[in-house]
Amino acid sequence: MLTFSELGVPAALTQALAGLGITTPFPIQAATLPDSLAGRDVLGRGRTGSGKTYAFALPLLARLAASKSPRKPRRPRALILAPTRELATQIDAALAPLAAVLGLRTLVVFGGVGANPQIKGLAAGVDVLVACPGRLDDHLRNGHASLDSVEVTVLDEADHMADLGFLPVVRRLLEQTPRNGQRLLFSATLDNGVDVLVKRFMNKPVTHSVDSATEAPVEMSHHVLHVRGDDRFGVLVDLLSAPGRSVVFTRTKRRAKVLTKQLIGAGVPAVELHGNLAQNARNRNLAAFSDGSAETLVATDIAARGIHVDDVALVIHADPPVEHKAYLHRSGRTARAGAQGTVITLMTDDQQAEVRDLTRKAGVRPTTNRTRPGDPLLSELAPGERRFVTAPAPQPSRPAQSSRAGQSARTGQPSRAAQPSRAGQSSRAGQADGGDRPKQRGGGAQPSRANRGRGRGAAPLIHTSESSAGSGRSGGSTGGGNRGRSGAATTSTAGRSSGAAAFSSASRVGRR
Repeated sequence: MLTFSELGVPAALTQALAGLGITTPFPIQAATLPDSLAGRDVLGRGRTGSGKTYAFALPLLARLAASKSPRKPRRPRALILAPTRELATQIDAALAPLAAVLGLRTLVVFGGVGANPQIKGLAAGVDVLVACPGRLDDHLRNGHASLDSVEVTVLDEADHMADLGFLPVVRRLLEQTPRNGQRLLFSATLDNGVDVLVKRFMNKPVTHSVDSATEAPVEMSHHVLHVRGDDRFGVLVDLLSAPGRSVVFTRTKRRAKVLTKQLIGAGVPAVELHGNLAQNARNRNLAAFSDGSAETLVATDIAARGIHVDDVALVIHADPPVEHKAYLHRSGRTARAGAQGTVITLMTDDQQAEVRDLTRKAGVRPTTNRTRPGDPLLSELAPGERRFVTAPAPQPSRPAQSSRAGQSARTGQPSRAAQPSRAGQSSRAGQADGGDRPKQRGGGAQPSRANRGRGRGAAPLIHTSESSAGSGRSGGSTGGGNRGRSGAATTSTAGRSSGAAAFSSASRVGRR
């Protein structure tokens, strides 16, 4: 395998990468860098988690560093378009440290938050603008930005932009960039109109396909758990009370919200991520998931693309997705960059034909087992001692703390969710950036319930299962693989039964 230096990456960037512990290129990077660094238009095809961010970030930064063009107010020198707020934020987080080494300035722009800080940032001048299409379109229409100085344009997750209906605004944005600029497009597939973008805006692109979007990584093991409807919640609690980060997918925003509350009530720290959350609540919940104060993220398909958190060991399809591409993208939250991961789909009797067709089209051959809560198989799929958290009662003498956003993550006390800013909510960008315009106040109270007692104040009570019946694979946390059929039995009976009943009360999986 060639090194970054041998691929042509400038020394300043290779040193910065080494400082981040990145020394060996991923296949998508090794394949595309020689052409993209040479200034060619590049079409990179690879599944989620394959390392595409650095594949376009490195040549973009190298070109800007070598260019003599000055930074101008309201005229970014490079543009990266991303379909969702979370992905845009994540790209900027990966890009900014490398850009700083070269003396370059970055800015991220998306809807659902106040526009004024973005307008000021654009006026100050930026080298690299990372943006969601809708909010950027608003800024252009209002005269706050121009794309006539863009030297490099990147489209990340182009197929997801197509799925979300962004192609008209993306075309409008690309038409405002110089024709002689370099364009890099990265996509898992070329369907739904992405091929039209390639033909219209790319100049003799060099295509590199690394790993198929229609195949799951070999590092990912797939399982289908055939459960009774009234056992689904108990099985989820058993799996999610094991140590390690897990992502649980539902089909609707309401089910994500309800399931999160039920898991917290059963003693499993969890946070939610879906389109009804205000941006501050999204940020707070993702931070809680990233720092480990809540090891379970309950999400709709908004998190199936672009969200990268290290060491997600388990993905659970609580609701099987509608089509196989969604299955692969959801599953791609684990087994990223060569790591191992486990994917579990919960299936009831009336979903057998649906799940069988789904996995066949996804190109996976899952292991299917009938199971119930406490089955030793669950300890094999999610090894480790089961842990349950009971939040302490609110402190009447300190009511002021409950109103401060994020305070509960430090004290362990329940808090009201922070009120989202009204600025920017009326913008069309709130809808265009993933169709996730905030529709409710708050939604970020969960991190407070997820606190494991690391901060100040009263610590939550931690309960662990002690039964040794049915040991599983070694690994996880204290207790290794020694768990038992009573994995979730330490949760209060009332909390468990009410949660199970509520989770099973939906008429069919995926229905509102």
